[in-house]
Amino acid sequence: LVLRNEITVGEYSLFMLMIQRLLWPLTRTGEILNDYERSRASAARIFSLLDTPSAIRDRPDAAALPRARGDVAFESVRFIYRRGEPVLHDLTLRVPTGTTLGVAGPTGAGKSTLIKLLLRFHDPTEGRVTLDDRDLRDLPLAALRRNVALVSQDVFLFDGTVRDNIAYGDPEASEEAVRRAARQACAEEFIERLPRGYDAWIGERGIKLSGGQRQRIALARAILKDAPVLILDEATSSVDTETERLIQENLAAITRGRTAIVIAHRLSTIRRADRIVVLDAGRLAEEGTHDELVARGGVYASLWAVQSGEAMERSEREK
Repeated sequence: LVLRNEITVGEYSLFMLMIQRLLWPLTRTGEILNDYERSRASAARIFSLLDTPSAIRDRPDAAALPRARGDVAFESVRFIYRRGEPVLHDLTLRVPTGTTLGVAGPTGAGKSTLIKLLLRFHDPTEGRVTLDDRDLRDLPLAALRRNVALVSQDVFLFDGTVRDNIAYGDPEASEEAVRRAARQACAEEFIERLPRGYDAWIGERGIKLSGGQRQRIALARAILKDAPVLILDEATSSVDTETERLIQENLAAITRGRTAIVIAHRLSTIRRADRIVVLDAGRLAEEGTHDELVARGGVYASLWAVQSGEAMERSEREK
């Protein structure tokens, strides 16, 4: 049409411009419809999850619990995940107030399940778990978890500052209390090396920190919470040997006046515990102090021999 002089170059340009301005909204409308359908499917799954009733609920007659003494007991506990094999078999165990209990055993022995029952993520299939001689099912969940501080191997940190993540254990804590908790967790040294110190932004799940640094922040948070029961589930698995030694030296001060349950594959972590129990295939295999268990020559002694290098030295001598 332009070549035949039926329309001008300007009219052609205007026509092409209008076509482009028409196509873009049509294309975007298609993308929006696609996003809408994806969002609707995702929302259906999310609301389905949110609408699922929790198996763990407060009983109507659950009585409030003030600050607990910290006396923990497992009484003839048996636990099965759905229709699987029992994870714990008739486990009876008492952790008196102020005691540090080390829990050891091979992978799959039921160590983490023990903690899940104490935090009431699950209820026992048989038997009961008590805090200060009260069945956990008779306590409000909020009251129970206020009295327990947990540091797990899989640490969760929030997208915020170092100070915010430590103070999550006690939002009303003073600046000095936050710093004291960081010192006890052997975290202050690396925190002060960060560009903004306690105001350093650590990213989602603490992505800007190393695994060991994240664990020390989580430990400081648990210390600041000052709960009567402290659970350390592989809480130093990502720290170096020297830092672990320093944390162990501080552990006596950290656990003073509270009940501590320390789960560890690295047995040096629980060597100084008041008492050590060894789980094997969901059963209580051994119980005693470090020296007693090593002298007994059982499961714990075998694990200790491997980790301390004694097994390797013995193998070399036999060759």
